[in-house]
Amino acid sequence: MGEDKKHCGFVALVGAPNAGKSTLLNAHVGARISIVTRKVQTTRSQIRGIAMVDETQLVFIDTPGIFAPRRRLDRAMVDAAWAGARDADVVVVIVDALRAVDLRDNGREDENVARILKGLTQDREAGRVGGKIVLALNKIDAIRSDRLLSLTQSLSESGLFDQVFMVSALKGDGLIDLQTYLVAAAPEGAWHYSEDQLSDLPQRLIAAEVTREKAFENMHQEIPYSLAVETQNWEEYRNGEVRIDQVIHIEKESQKGMVVGKGGQSIKRIREQAQSDLSEMFERKVHLFVQVRVSKRWADDPDRFREWGLNFDA
Repeated sequence: MGEDKKHCGFVALVGAPNAGKSTLLNAHVGARISIVTRKVQTTRSQIRGIAMVDETQLVFIDTPGIFAPRRRLDRAMVDAAWAGARDADVVVVIVDALRAVDLRDNGREDENVARILKGLTQDREAGRVGGKIVLALNKIDAIRSDRLLSLTQSLSESGLFDQVFMVSALKGDGLIDLQTYLVAAAPEGAWHYSEDQLSDLPQRLIAAEVTREKAFENMHQEIPYSLAVETQNWEEYRNGEVRIDQVIHIEKESQKGMVVGKGGQSIKRIREQAQSDLSEMFERKVHLFVQVRVSKRWADDPDRFREWGLNFDA
């Protein structure tokens, strides 16, 4: 590429909940942008991470996982995922290969993957998806090669994919090959973001995401994914330090004791871990203060949907 020829490509990461989309995004960007936990459906909105490769800017869109929606928030999350796919130059369909192989061994299919393939096929035939569609089989390090080959052949039969990649987002295997493909597919054009920018998320939202991640890590299966974190105050000090005040919103009074913990130990641990990570991310000392509040029906608040970039009427 010539020095005067810049390229910019939008890449949508699409997959079932917990397929590894957020891990893949963070690996390409080189920083933690999107929430990564073992709990499914934790990415609520489209989170953009920016990676620079020479004169090419890759804008990754980490979409919410595609699953069978049951309530308004679910519908809005799935709607955001499809919107991200339709706007992208390349759609990367990420499949948890280990889960898919285990299901096939028991004569079953991953219903979420089947839903994604059907939706993308319909969108491509209708002209709603004009970009390339590639398959990234994730978590390959945990599968025997013969089982992986059988799964690859099965998924390729749809004729939907322009290319197939085998990766381990966690270990970094195969990511260079995927990145090389994405760079080659990026159209010529001006960069949309400055070259030192890692995400288009405001720092207040990044701070909230980090605290929410720590809550999920510490609570395991005890707390529902509907837990939300709101950054209510951000105060810059003259010495460069920052005070951040946050509220953890939960929907039921019975959940408050679980988040706070015996003698306040759980919320203390969440706060300390989030504060440490934020200080490292922002490269300055962070003073984090966290409260827990019961906010019934917060998931039906239109303002909250707008904050997450979701369509309330989806």
